[in-house]
Amino acid sequence: MELFLDTANLDEIKEILTWGITKGLTTNQKIFQKEKGTDFKDHVRKILGMIDGPVSLEVTESGLEGILREAEEYSKWGKNVVIKVPMWGDGKGLRIASTLEKRGIKVNMTAMMSTAQVMLAASAGTTYASLFYNRIKDANEDPERVIRESRAILDAMDTKTKIIVGSIRDPSDVVKAALAGAHIVTVPYKMLIKMPFHQKTEETIKEFDSAWADFIAGQKK
Repeated sequence: MELFLDTANLDEIKEILTWGITKGLTTNQKIFQKEKGTDFKDHVRKILGMIDGPVSLEVTESGLEGILREAEEYSKWGKNVVIKVPMWGDGKGLRIASTLEKRGIKVNMTAMMSTAQVMLAASAGTTYASLFYNRIKDANEDPERVIRESRAILDAMDTKTKIIVGSIRDPSDVVKAALAGAHIVTVPYKMLIKMPFHQKTEETIKEFDSAWADFIAGQKK
């Protein structure tokens, strides 16, 4: 199981990279909305220069040919670019994803909420399949069940497709998604920085520091 960072903020990326825990990065239109005033291409290239692993960029065009051109352009920006293609209900996303994968461009099929969608994404040959944990929950469905079912089907298919779980709103979601079988959980910065903290850990550290200070003081007498 791997952890990805879900952001486009350079300062957040710099900080988390020092932790040595993340293998890749995901973005989308809402994430880039927070980076107003930046040039998209220039900003992405800075991210690609920081991240060695896969970096997912989502298409913004709506027409088939426009999306394919956009994906081809993005893929030229770095060898670690992955193209995010939504699972449109009319099957257009599957057509685009299979076309891109045949051209050697890795695809992260995104905005998925069901096991059936993941199965289709894998059948189309996508590199990644992104399930949205809390958006599944918002639909009054069980995200852990969807992850478990999806992982079981992918294992049975013996496919290259890996499950990425996003839409993380609490640190506990990361653990639940991992236990359910996610290959990767992509975590927003504000959630990730909460994960190292536990109150009892902080109390224990203070207790040990105090004990050591007493020990050193006793040596000086």
